[in-house]
Amino acid sequence: MTWIVTKYLLTAAMVVFISEVAKRSDKLGGFIAALPLMTLLTLTWLFIENQSEEKISNHAYYTFWYVIPTLPMFLVFPYLLPKLGFWLTMGSCVLLTFVCFGIFVLIMKNFGVELL
Repeated sequence: MTWIVTKYLLTAAMVVFISEVAKRSDKLGGFIAALPLMTLLTLTWLFIENQSEEKISNHAYYTFWYVIPTLPMFLVFPYLLPKLGFWLTMGSCVLLTFVCFGIFVLIMKNFGVELL
């Protein structure tokens, strides 16, 4: 139980740290957020918890493919925010990401990459 609490606290601390940096510097906050810190932390947790190399490797592999369809959201969000407000923009971006992911899955299937 202590291990799970430690994992939650360290992972939450990363999110808080990034948001605090972003308050002070848009560029630095964006840079740190763009780093694959959560993925590296997840890979570390999997390793520490004695998961197989295959499981850890698969996580990194699928993370790569799942990041690609999320990228359009980062371009659309700043465009929509002044027009729709925060919550509608957030909802629109989530919907956009789902649509992009669905299209991406279909495209990648033609190349032998099974994402679902």
